[in-house]
Amino acid sequence: MKKNSFFKSGSGARKAFVSNFQDKTELKEFTDANNKSKIVDEIFHKSSENMEELENNSVSLTVTSPPYNIGKDSDLDLTDDEYWSMMENIFKETYRVTESGGRLVVNVANLGRKPYIPFSKYFTELLIETGFIMRGEIIWQKSKGANANFAWGSWLSASNPVIRDIHEYCLVFSKDSLKKSTQGESSLEKEEFMESTLSIWNINPARAKKIGHPAPFPLELPQKFINLYTYKNDLILDPFLGSGTTAIAAKLLQRNFVGYEIEEEYIEIAKNRLKKEVN
Repeated sequence: MKKNSFFKSGSGARKAFVSNFQDKTELKEFTDANNKSKIVDEIFHKSSENMEELENNSVSLTVTSPPYNIGKDSDLDLTDDEYWSMMENIFKETYRVTESGGRLVVNVANLGRKPYIPFSKYFTELLIETGFIMRGEIIWQKSKGANANFAWGSWLSASNPVIRDIHEYCLVFSKDSLKKSTQGESSLEKEEFMESTLSIWNINPARAKKIGHPAPFPLELPQKFINLYTYKNDLILDPFLGSGTTAIAAKLLQRNFVGYEIEEEYIEIAKNRLKKEVN
């Protein structure tokens, strides 16, 4: 992509470059009528490909981490086409139930090395095609060295050194408008706001064995997004509820939740965690 510099000579500063497409692209924002959900604090034992229980434009924020279809216990054994068809159906439903001005956060990790699979890119493309407006992305750094594997590749050699990921992505989107169209009571303090609006979050990962789910995210992750993007009593959705972390975060912050999960075992874990950690 050709870029124009404000400076006539020299390389200039990075901030002085503006890509051509930025001059031509205009974000068309609007707001639509929102609805109040009759369903709150419920976990549904079914696929979120059909969330008929929820009304159009009724969810303030979705925070979720989809399965990767790579053989983990929480994954389904699907072909690539079947997997992406399912993701498309689920996020079309997510778009339908999201408020006008509501938000979506999708936590994903890139996978593999032979070749490297940019899941964050694939999900970004899918969600933009669905109709969401991308707001940005958070790099979740799982503390330095945390869970980094020891597959060095070629040790101390340029032959084939391997990059060892210690981060995941949280892709952030809005529906219809970047500005929230409803009013309410925030629960965000100044220091947290300053930290949460930075693009890198340092949060230790959750321990899978302790929770009983193969791929849980830490409670702090959904808490930060819920505090940043919603008001008290707003409705939070997780279409891949798993062990219930998003639901717990919502209730601890005086929000409501709805979750969908196909595995009965994980629903029981989620319900037990809600009783212990919230009530």
